[in-house]
Amino acid sequence: MGKPKIDKSIEEMIKLEIQERALKETEREIEEIRRQEEAELARKLEEEKERMEGEQHQKEEELRKQREEAELYASLKQAREMARKLEEEKQKAEEEEKIRVEQLRQKACRSCQDLDAVEHRFAEDQRRSLERLVKDKNRRSSEIFTEYMCKREEMEKIAEQNLQEVELSWQEQEKKAKKAEEEVKELARRARIEYKNSLRQGMNVLNAVSAFSGNGTNQKPPVPPKSDELRKSAAKVIKKRPPRPPNKQAVVNWFLEEERPKGVGTDPCTGKVAQWFHGVISRLEAENYLLNMTLGSYLVRVSERVWGYTISYRAEDRCKHFLVDTSEQGYQFFGANQLVHRSLADLINFHKSNPITVTGGELLRSAVGQLKDPPDYHELMRPRITESTAL
Repeated sequence: MGKPKIDKSIEEMIKLEIQERALKETEREIEEIRRQEEAELARKLEEEKERMEGEQHQKEEELRKQREEAELYASLKQAREMARKLEEEKQKAEEEEKIRVEQLRQKACRSCQDLDAVEHRFAEDQRRSLERLVKDKNRRSSEIFTEYMCKREEMEKIAEQNLQEVELSWQEQEKKAKKAEEEVKELARRARIEYKNSLRQGMNVLNAVSAFSGNGTNQKPPVPPKSDELRKSAAKVIKKRPPRPPNKQAVVNWFLEEERPKGVGTDPCTGKVAQWFHGVISRLEAENYLLNMTLGSYLVRVSERVWGYTISYRAEDRCKHFLVDTSEQGYQFFGANQLVHRSLADLINFHKSNPITVTGGELLRSAVGQLKDPPDYHELMRPRITESTAL
């Protein structure tokens, strides 16, 4: 039994595909140059043949005109003399004509030889040109291959940078989640202490009431007072969630429970879904939306990797993606010293006239809406089922 064939790696397959594309493009360029050179060679040969044939025809026409003029202007008195002279001239002309014809024939032979030489020279030039093109073929193929590889490496670097940015944002969000969890634990610890203190105070009041029970009074003991901090901690509902969304459905539930009641994704003026709002779509889908759009086009999508949103922006050379964090204070970009906005719509409107970053100068100019039906936010903006509709 033979050894099993080892499949090529994805990297090798990509390189082979790029090499084939570069080779095909080089062959197409060589074929185009060859057709142009062959057309130019045929044109030059045709012009050379027409010129030589025209010269020969012109000489024959001049000889015929000379004969006609000699016959036309001969007078009757000089007919005999002219006949003799014409006979002599005829013989002389015949001899000259024979000589001229011989010269023309020799010249035609030389022209044919020259034509053969021209054809041979053109064929030699064509051969050299083809050899040069074949030599340039590998060089051009290597150049195209190098260009493709450089573009691919550049795209991989950009993707790596974006992944690093997302990883940093996740780490920052994890820090915030841990800090919030510590605050919740501290609040719970204080609540337990306050509750124990309130119980202790209640027991003291009960003991005092039991001490005065012999006076015959039927008054009920007062209710132990609760501290303001205990009431606030008991009334405050704290929802714990993991630092990162476990799946898409968790993101949908989070949006329906916490974000939609706040009106996120709707236009404050019309109450309808904002044009820039999109559902839980991937990075690649967002870039397909922005592929043929103008500079400054943007959309806002619900992130599946963080508890927040992503602004996908069409820059001059590529698409940029900015993560938006959600908190009790409001909405802001991930990072230090970021401006907090009351709502997501306020953040969008603010950056229509103020760049997202100073170096990039990203202004949100044109919102990109939906390109398919149903829209990609249909599971987030589906109509709510009320009690009246249920009945």
